[in-house]
Amino acid sequence: MPGRPPTDPPFQTPSLNLAGDGPDPARPIAPSNAVAPAVPASSKILSHNQLLADRTRARAGNRTVVQCHGCFDIVHPGHIRHLRQAKSQGEILLVSITGDAEMKKGTGRPLIPEELRAENLAALDCVDWVYIDQRETAADLLEEVRPDVYIKGAEYEFNSDPRFRAERDTVERHGGRVVFSSGDVVFSSTALIAALEHSIDPYHARLRQLLATPELEGPRLAHLISAFRGKRVVVVGEPIIDTYVLCDRPHVAGESPIMTLRPVERRAYDGGAAVIARHLAALGALPVLVTAMPRDENAAALRQRLLVEGVEVRSIPLHTRLPEKQRFLVGGQKVMKLDLLEPMVLDAAQQDAIVALATEAAAEHGGADAAIIADFGQGLLSPGVLGRLCVSLRRHARILSGDVSGRRANLTRMFHMDLLCPTESELRDALNMFDESLPAVAWRLLKETRSKAAMVTLGPEGLIGFDPIPDEGAPAPAEQWRTRVRSEHVPALCAHAIDPLGCGDALLATATLALASGGSLLAASFLGSLAAACEAQRLGNIVISSADLRHGIARIHASHLAYVPSEVIQARPVAPARTPFQEARAV
Repeated sequence: MPGRPPTDPPFQTPSLNLAGDGPDPARPIAPSNAVAPAVPASSKILSHNQLLADRTRARAGNRTVVQCHGCFDIVHPGHIRHLRQAKSQGEILLVSITGDAEMKKGTGRPLIPEELRAENLAALDCVDWVYIDQRETAADLLEEVRPDVYIKGAEYEFNSDPRFRAERDTVERHGGRVVFSSGDVVFSSTALIAALEHSIDPYHARLRQLLATPELEGPRLAHLISAFRGKRVVVVGEPIIDTYVLCDRPHVAGESPIMTLRPVERRAYDGGAAVIARHLAALGALPVLVTAMPRDENAAALRQRLLVEGVEVRSIPLHTRLPEKQRFLVGGQKVMKLDLLEPMVLDAAQQDAIVALATEAAAEHGGADAAIIADFGQGLLSPGVLGRLCVSLRRHARILSGDVSGRRANLTRMFHMDLLCPTESELRDALNMFDESLPAVAWRLLKETRSKAAMVTLGPEGLIGFDPIPDEGAPAPAEQWRTRVRSEHVPALCAHAIDPLGCGDALLATATLALASGGSLLAASFLGSLAAACEAQRLGNIVISSADLRHGIARIHASHLAYVPSEVIQARPVAPARTPFQEARAV
């Protein structure tokens, strides 16, 4: 069994050395004609001492320094064009931003805290230096830096604001030039944020309510994520290869009116039960994948990839090749899907072998912390095998969860589960209930499978966690099903999904670990929704790590402060020593 996979550092604010009171190591500056390796974004964020020292070296090397200054609360297309034009005016682009304490653009501003605003700018390849200035205007900083060129937006060309006049006088007094960027497209962060605040979004209130819940506080969620480390999880299911075929612009064929695609690139991702195990490993757990695999080069390569990432693989041999699903994309749009699937046909001995492998893996070391049954409808898990697995894994795993994918899966054969994670369409198809209310359908699923909870995903509307309300007057556990279910809605935690592939797998892995680590159904639902949101922002089946969850928690807690009503903010005690970002990430 492979060793424990590397885990992420504790959930804490990254050290950016923004105080500027430490020693200033020499930072070499490459010649202007040199092809330098990529510079880490974090190294571009300078302390006060570093900024002045780098400016001195640039002046000695006769390198032109261009400076832009602003809030940069939301980096939008206008900012990108502004910064690219600024970079064309010299060799080094310094972007200074106003610190949170001096942002005076209305209640809830900044929307994004200073550390994250600095990170966003540092990630741009046209930006060389980023500095957070804690003063009200840039005049004092301009006096210290003395840029060769100071860039302002076109709207400042006829601006008579005394603050800008002081900035311009400072630059020109030291021989610098003030240049106004082109005004081809004008955007405003303030206008964009105002539009967001006044938009009709029914989930703002719900999210505010969730974030006020003690169990969803940043520190508590961080401790729960830390508890993921070392959890033993057995995953049973089929591995799938998800292939993205990136195509050139389509055209209509000459012989008939059909679309013609010309592939230009292929990208393969591990999917199915394989990616669930990879998610678990990246989150700090110790997963064992129990499956069926052929004895060919593709299967051997998959096995090796999983072993490298900390996933132990136990499999029975099959003669069919690995299932593959090909998706054809033009730009970022999927235009066609091709399933290259040969159903797995297991004989009685092979069915016994897969159940024995899973039972043995779960029983080792005194039992597993969790087990996941993932039925992707490829034939590995027949209804009979599913029933036997539920019984055997129930005896050896503290948390048992399951999910299905595809019309051939068997959701209603997953008995005595702690968690089921179907989509609404999978749930209604499995029970043939298309007109009833969702709580009624969820109640029916939990009743028929004798399961404890279900997370039903609703696509852009997020998910709802359901668990039964026991009948207090019923002494027998079986009679608890005469009552209804209670529900907790968690809205989708990303505004726009780039690619929904793999969101359910990320949710299942994360929610299972949360329950296995002592988390409530609500905490598991929130972290699972957050993992799905992270996955939805990436093209392809990309693994979600515990660091992704921690960063997501910090961003949600910090950014959502902008939507707190002004009367609530005014009623809160003032604590200027900590920024919203630090408050959200403090453990």
